[in-house]
Amino acid sequence: MDIARPSNARKKRIKQAIYAGVGLLVVVLVSVGLSRLRPAAPTVERAVVWPDTVKRGPMVRQVRGLGTLTPEDIRWIPATTQGRVEKIVLRPGTTVKRGDVILELSNPTLEQQLQDAELKLAAAEAGLANLRVQLQNDLLQQRAASANIEADYNKAKMQAQMNEALAKDQLVSELVLKQSQVDADSLGVRNQISRDQLASKADSMRAQLAVQQSSVDQARALLRLTRQQRDELRVRAGLDGVLQLVPVEEGQQVAPGTNLARVANPKRLKAEIKIAETQAKDIQIGQKAEVDTRNGIVQGLVARIDPSVQNGTRTVDVTLTNELPKGAVPDLSVDGTIELERLNDVLFMGRPAFGQEQSVVGLFKILSDGVSAERVQVKLGRSSVNTMEILSGLKVGEQVILSDMSAYDAYDRIRLK
Repeated sequence: MDIARPSNARKKRIKQAIYAGVGLLVVVLVSVGLSRLRPAAPTVERAVVWPDTVKRGPMVRQVRGLGTLTPEDIRWIPATTQGRVEKIVLRPGTTVKRGDVILELSNPTLEQQLQDAELKLAAAEAGLANLRVQLQNDLLQQRAASANIEADYNKAKMQAQMNEALAKDQLVSELVLKQSQVDADSLGVRNQISRDQLASKADSMRAQLAVQQSSVDQARALLRLTRQQRDELRVRAGLDGVLQLVPVEEGQQVAPGTNLARVANPKRLKAEIKIAETQAKDIQIGQKAEVDTRNGIVQGLVARIDPSVQNGTRTVDVTLTNELPKGAVPDLSVDGTIELERLNDVLFMGRPAFGQEQSVVGLFKILSDGVSAERVQVKLGRSSVNTMEILSGLKVGEQVILSDMSAYDAYDRIRLK
C-alpha cells in the first residue's frame, strides 16, 4: 500500500512556481528588450537621392524668375477723329519709318468742316481788310478836321496879336481886341480837343483791328486743326521700328481715341522678370542681372521694381547693357537671374527641396560608412537660387541629402544601396 508524502508535493509546487516566475521574467525581459530596439531602417536607392557636400567659402545670393522681352519705345497710334477704315496699307511685322502710312480712314463730315473752316477764314480776313480801310478813312477825316481847326486857331491867334499891336497905337478899339482874343482862346480849346480826339481815334482803331485780327486768328487755328485732322486720316507710324499690331479691319467704324496701330523699336528691349514675392524683398535698383534668351546671356541692371504684387509675383524691369543676340525679339520668353549680394566666408550647401531661409529643417546626413544616413536638425540662413547658408547643425565636408525625403518622415535613419 502506497503512503502519501506531503513533503514531495510541496517541493513540486515550489519548483513549478519557480519555473513559472522565471519564464514570466524571461518574457518581460524579452518584451522590454524588443521595445527598446530601433525599427529596421528602410532602404533607399542611392540613384534616386540628391546628395551634396557642405562647403565653406564665398556664396553669391541670387533670385531667378521667368519673363519676357518688351520694347522700351512703344507707341500706340490712336484715332484723332471719328472715321471709317478704308484701307490697311501695312500689316504687322513690317519694318516702318516715321512717316510711313499704315492705314487710311475716311470722314465726309470732316471734309465739309474743312471747307467751312476755309470759308470762315476767308470771310474773317476780308472783314479785317474792310475794317482796316474804313478805319483808315475815318482817321483821315479826323485828321483833316483837326488840321482845319488848327489852321483856324493859328489865324485867330495871329489876328489877336495883330489887334493887340494896333490897339497900342489906338488904331483898334478895346472891344475888337477882346473879341479877337476870345476867338483865339476858343479855337485853342477846340484845337486841343481835336488833338485828343485824333489820338483817341488811333487807339480805337488799333483796338477794333485787334478784335477783328483775333477772329482771323481763331478762324486760321480752326482751319489748321481741321487740316491736321484731315491729314491724320492717313495714319502714320510716327516712329522708326516694327509694326506690331493693327487691331482694326477694313470697313470698321472707329471713334476718337481708338487704338489703330502699335509700333515698337526692336533695337531697344528690356526684360520684365516675374519674381516670387517671398524672394523679391531684397531686390534693389541698380543690382546686376543676367538674362538668358536661350540664344545667349545678356548682362543688365535692375531699373524698376513693381510696388504691387500680382498672382504671387512682382515684376522687375531689367535694362539690358549688352548687345542683344540674334533672334531676340519682343515678347520672347527669357530667364532672368538677379544678383542680390556676395557673401565672402559662409558655410553653405545646395538648396534643399524643402526649407525656407531663416528656418530649421530636418535633413538626412550621410554617415562616414557611406551607407547609413541619420536625420539631423539644420538651421538655415540666407538663401540663393541654388545654394543655402547653414547657421548650425552641419560641418564642412559632411554630406546631406537635399532631395524630397518626405516619404521617410517617420524614420530617423535610412540605408542607401
